[in-house]
Amino acid sequence: MNSETRRVPTTAAQTLMFIATGLAMLGNYYVYDSISPVAELLTRQLGFSDTQLGSLNAIYSLPNVFLVLVGGVLVDRLGARLVVFWSTAICLAGAVLTELGSQYPVMVLGRLLFGIGSETLVVAITVALAQWFLGRWFALFFALNISLSRLGSYLADRSPSFAHSLYEQGWQSALGLATAFAVLSLLGAAVYWYLDRREERSGTLAIAPPSERIDWSNLLRFRVAYWYIVGVCVAFYAVIFPFRSTFAIKYFQEAHGLSLMDAGKINGDVFLAAVFATPVFGLLVDRYGRHALLMVAGSLLLPLSFLFLASGTVSLWVSTVLIGLSFSLVPAVLWPSVARHVKGDQLGTAYGLMTMLQNAGLTLVNLIVGYLNDKGHASAANAQGYDAMLWFFGLLSLAGFLFSVLFYRQERVQERRSALAAPASNSP
Repeated sequence: MNSETRRVPTTAAQTLMFIATGLAMLGNYYVYDSISPVAELLTRQLGFSDTQLGSLNAIYSLPNVFLVLVGGVLVDRLGARLVVFWSTAICLAGAVLTELGSQYPVMVLGRLLFGIGSETLVVAITVALAQWFLGRWFALFFALNISLSRLGSYLADRSPSFAHSLYEQGWQSALGLATAFAVLSLLGAAVYWYLDRREERSGTLAIAPPSERIDWSNLLRFRVAYWYIVGVCVAFYAVIFPFRSTFAIKYFQEAHGLSLMDAGKINGDVFLAAVFATPVFGLLVDRYGRHALLMVAGSLLLPLSFLFLASGTVSLWVSTVLIGLSFSLVPAVLWPSVARHVKGDQLGTAYGLMTMLQNAGLTLVNLIVGYLNDKGHASAANAQGYDAMLWFFGLLSLAGFLFSVLFYRQERVQERRSALAAPASNSP
């Protein structure tokens, strides 16, 4: 059925659905980023090493190397609504266990459980947004959803300021606030459940109900452009999240002498910038296209930021601005681009596969960087011990830039082929 003539959800229903899924994502990202603000507390109060700190986020990503693809297929098979609700419930259970885990193995188990639900939740909400908004400013609404995710990350980084009394009580009280945000996420998922079930019965969603059969051969049929997008995704997020969500605040404290609150502020400003800038870039994508060119521009900013950090001669705010712009632009282009190169009934599988590989990168990089910092004896007394981490992130972000260039070239090739084929298709 033509998307211009078919029935669509009312504006009120779309608005409420957007708010509900946005709250689910906000709470989810707060919990993920809750480790970085308490990293120094965990080291001081529980004696955790950087390798152990890295493992808390690496173990989050580890199950998704295997499970998130299954989760994506389940979205295609069972529908986004069911997967969103139950994955959010699993996330809440993981947040509770992490808060209660005064012993390292218990905390690791909590982060593992949270990871099992979290990335599948992200895939399911991405598909849900496509169902509700595809063809109707999808990139803008997706970017706005990302903005709410970034707001969750920003609140986590700023929590040492607005929840200072909790941090004075220790790491456990601070993680209790993360549990409260996980409850908020589950409430948003419950509202989305209700709305989506009502709209599905009315036949107003953009994508038809999933087929009865799981076709694993779809993995072999994705276009080359999709795999370049995957390359950008893996390299880009393997830099952004291990740095900003695991090591950055501790690095700013020990290598640059900032207080916990000041380090949280400068780290959080990356996410704050993304809250406002990402929707602007999403609107530009919807209005003008140029997905590949924008992805190249955003990917270039990331290696430049680490070049400035490694040089030590430029203000921290310069690298913060560059990372913030990159973190706003690349996701606004990258995720909607998948829907341009993959069929609608395969979106869950495509997003699941991409997220699976992304989490493989996150797992390895968190462990590698923790090892590099421990091997270099990185600390407040030895700031040079962080140099290996900065150069590693710089080279990895350069790889992401190269994948974006390949994606741009592939898009240009497809555009030329389409232009050459157009006259032939109109000939008698």
